[in-house]
Amino acid sequence: MKGDWWVRELMIISRTPVRVSFCGGGTDLPAYYETSENGGLVTSIALAKHIHVTVNKRFDNSVRVGYSKTEIVDDFEDLEHELVREAMRLTGVTHSVEITTIADIPSRGTGLGSSSALTVGVLNALHTYAGRTPDAAQLAEEACRIEIDILGQPIGRQDQYAAAFGGSNQISFLADDSVIVTPIEIDSSALETNYFLVYTGITRKASDILAKQSASTDKKRADLDALRQQAVDVRNALENGDHSAVGKLLDASWQIKRNLVDGITGEALDEIYSNGMSLGATGGKLLGAGGGGFFLFQGTKEMGSKMEHTHKVLPLTMDSSGSTIIFDDGTRL
Repeated sequence: MKGDWWVRELMIISRTPVRVSFCGGGTDLPAYYETSENGGLVTSIALAKHIHVTVNKRFDNSVRVGYSKTEIVDDFEDLEHELVREAMRLTGVTHSVEITTIADIPSRGTGLGSSSALTVGVLNALHTYAGRTPDAAQLAEEACRIEIDILGQPIGRQDQYAAAFGGSNQISFLADDSVIVTPIEIDSSALETNYFLVYTGITRKASDILAKQSASTDKKRADLDALRQQAVDVRNALENGDHSAVGKLLDASWQIKRNLVDGITGEALDEIYSNGMSLGATGGKLLGAGGGGFFLFQGTKEMGSKMEHTHKVLPLTMDSSGSTIIFDDGTRL
């Protein structure tokens, strides 16, 4: 792609949310939705915890990328950070730039889709730096292309769309790889008072678990069909404000999910879940592929406060904007 991005002096900052999936996770894997009559279905919200990406002009032709480590290369092809490298290739912004990433939460292995949020955020910042204004669908589609088609990661497609669109949505994944995002009406203040997130302190590599889950799709199809139906049921419960019903659906989802493949749960994770339930939560589930990250519980703030003695606890606050561009002075475009 060509443009006049190399003469831009403006620092670009993108802000992109991570996500919380209520029900349907796993049905967004190609192994399921490409072979299912009705496709996959996920009900999720974008969480008001973000990945920030800055792009700024560099004095010389080199590329500097700052994340948990710092890379300075003369040729972007030499970047070890493959998500940034492929986003640069796709957008055509390939030299004379400095890119940094900052995360509100641990950036990998938390079950909140942070890697896909990063990809969406880098794409948004680089496109904007190049003078383009991509919409949410383009950002999500391009992030899927990078992560799944180019890099061959065995992941699903819900994270990219949740990060790009923001808000609360039911997301359908069809056999032809098309995706339909349907906004749903949820009282955001009710989310903060009726749900909380508990960080397990354990991170894991999601791709290993997801690869095993994809391979077992035929064997576990009945369970995956049940997870898909729960995405329908939880939408209705959320829109009706029936949070007790949501909690029970979360618990039912967790009981199915924890037995899909080895590695999704373990003694330490089961102990955290039992603790949350003993405090009076109606239900919960481990977010993402499993093996670590965050639990989502349906319960009161008081229940969450009691778990703060042993674990980091966050309220369930919703981001309504999706991936957004801001200037360095904080003015939103």
